[in-house]
Amino acid sequence: MKMGTRLKLIFCICVSILAFLDYGKASKIGICYGRNADNLPSPNRVSELIQHLNIKFVRIYDANIDVLKAFANTGIELMIGVPNADLLAFAQFQSNVDTWLSNNILPYYPATKITSISVGLEVTEAPDNATGLVLPAMRNIHTALKKSGLDKKIKISSSHSLAILSRSFPPSSASFSKKHSAFLKPMLEFLVENESPFMIDLYPYYAYRDSTEKVPLEYALFESSSQVVDPATGLLYSNMFDAQLDAIYFALTAMNFKTVKVMVTESGWPSKGSPKETAATPDNALAYNTNLIRHVIGDPGTPAKPGEEIDVYLFSLFNENRKPGIESERNWGMFYANGTNVYALDFTGENTTPVSPTNSTTGTSPSPSSSPISGNSTVIIGGGGGGGGGSKKWCIASSQASVTELQTALDWACGPGNVDCSAVQPDQPCFEPDTVLSHASYAFNTYYQQSGASRIDCSFNGASVEVDKDPSYGNCLYMIAPATDGFNRTMAGNITGNITAIDSPLASPSSTNEAFRQMVISVAVSVLLPCFIVCLSIW
Repeated sequence: MKMGTRLKLIFCICVSILAFLDYGKASKIGICYGRNADNLPSPNRVSELIQHLNIKFVRIYDANIDVLKAFANTGIELMIGVPNADLLAFAQFQSNVDTWLSNNILPYYPATKITSISVGLEVTEAPDNATGLVLPAMRNIHTALKKSGLDKKIKISSSHSLAILSRSFPPSSASFSKKHSAFLKPMLEFLVENESPFMIDLYPYYAYRDSTEKVPLEYALFESSSQVVDPATGLLYSNMFDAQLDAIYFALTAMNFKTVKVMVTESGWPSKGSPKETAATPDNALAYNTNLIRHVIGDPGTPAKPGEEIDVYLFSLFNENRKPGIESERNWGMFYANGTNVYALDFTGENTTPVSPTNSTTGTSPSPSSSPISGNSTVIIGGGGGGGGGSKKWCIASSQASVTELQTALDWACGPGNVDCSAVQPDQPCFEPDTVLSHASYAFNTYYQQSGASRIDCSFNGASVEVDKDPSYGNCLYMIAPATDGFNRTMAGNITGNITAIDSPLASPSSTNEAFRQMVISVAVSVLLPCFIVCLSIW
């Protein structure tokens, strides 16, 4: 092999390894700096505060000149926004965008480190439905940036609400609303072409607030000791944020845009709300944001994408007194307008002092012993006799219960109890014997195993009993919960609406980047170093 060819080969190997090492770069935590208020500090004071907090990434919602000047020469990366009110002008005429770029961006760049532009804000939820204007505006902005040689340096995207999904649970079945498909597909093609991220605003708070009887508060605050299971993939979720994010990943995959990076452009928790918003407290806001920062900095990714970098912007820096709507809308800030803390948030994620949620009892599901059986439905993996170590138990109908009692409980299990009772339908494996006792046994056990196989989940108002002998027969297999390893692995079969999500193969949800980093170091030492030694020896 010629010397020149050998050098080229070695160079390619080194570049490939460097690219591989770059894959493990850390996630980012930023802050949203909204200004819908009449009492906020000056942009210069805000810039000083953000620098004091050592925050390196900031999202603003327009291209205000005073704000852009305030962040000059700070090294802080800015995401700027194009308000929905400007979309028509930006979409209609290239000259409007060219003028905007000349007046609002170019005079301050690169001293002010503008790295991305978000075109429109949750347009699918806006009352004027400006979705048709977003992509034309994005293209005109890209054209203007290209003229100035900035199209590779400043990314263009648009932020969306989770309501853009028609379904979010289970995450693996998540999909975008069909009414937005004509808008989404070409926009996603634009993102792929320009290597821009898909921007999403994720708020577990709303999912909890609107479903307090179904969604545990601890699950929304990253503090759950149980795990929600996606029944289609077996992926386990210990918090709602990951489930919502994986729902987006799955929805993108369903549209054949699996490679698009996802950026969370807003996420947070209010510290105060209306009388009915009992979970909007400073303690819960502190708990959510503290745990979110730790989660992101720890780089565990999500169950569907373990080790995946997650960039998140916390909402928001200040309470904003002019925001319309209910009380919580004006209380998302980590600081009051005078610069004092609403709560003392550690942006480094290094403080390990536990933060306890308040009002946690409002998020628990009712006990299965009361009504006649309600609450969490849980994991179903495997058939009769499966499951890990420990004593195995099943729940079947009691022969002492009356037909009326059994039928009432059976109707509940196959209805509100979220049990799939198709196996006891005609021509199915558990239909025979065609008796209420037999059908109820199958349904009771399914509910019992899905709910964690605890004694209280086999109450059914006295119509059922626990047994330690597998009741499976023939092709009728009674499921059994797997070994829990100290967790109550709960399947959120009763968590509905735009709440959560799930994704991809059976990867371990506990995967973190620590193992990945060790692997990278090993590769660097064993391959990259010899690579350069060979290069030096050739020269």
